[in-house]
Amino acid sequence: MHIPELSLFHYYERAAEPFRSLTSLPEAEAQAVQASLTGFAAQRSADYLPRRRTLETEMRILFLQAGGQPQRTAPHSLVIGECPFLASWYHDPAVFRLSLNSVDPSVISFTYGDSFPTFSDRVQDRREYRRRIYTLPEILHLIEQYGLPQEIWPQEPHFFGQPAYVEAQLWSDDPLCTLPATLQS
Repeated sequence: MHIPELSLFHYYERAAEPFRSLTSLPEAEAQAVQASLTGFAAQRSADYLPRRRTLETEMRILFLQAGGQPQRTAPHSLVIGECPFLASWYHDPAVFRLSLNSVDPSVISFTYGDSFPTFSDRVQDRREYRRRIYTLPEILHLIEQYGLPQEIWPQEPHFFGQPAYVEAQLWSDDPLCTLPATLQS
């Protein structure tokens, strides 16, 4: 199967390393890091970490059921395509870019929209992409059908649940260590 020339983007604070996952840390350490965050990430609710761990477990199970082969218990989060408003979440933003063609499809899943609202019981619009994990061929079909959310709504979403981007859950460290990627300003 030919995959279109799409790229994955990971936005992060320049002073920090990319791909730092709170849910990969022991609970006490994760809580301490969460408490030290500033900017958009500091606005998270007190139950963020338990909810994030539960959500990642659910997504991992769904990905396994779809034939995925996750190598991590907590995924690295990226988005398909550039999403400039994500940079506004950071004081001094940086972005990591990775070609989607360079990632083994068996270690990456997707949600159409951010995984939190996609799996939230608060969102009751019954869209086909709610509470779903997609494989690469499936998400490419959905993007062909609906487009990339950040191209449809280029500004930050106005309401909880509005898809803002296609989130990619990378369930392996390998593409980050061995394949070409570029760090941008």
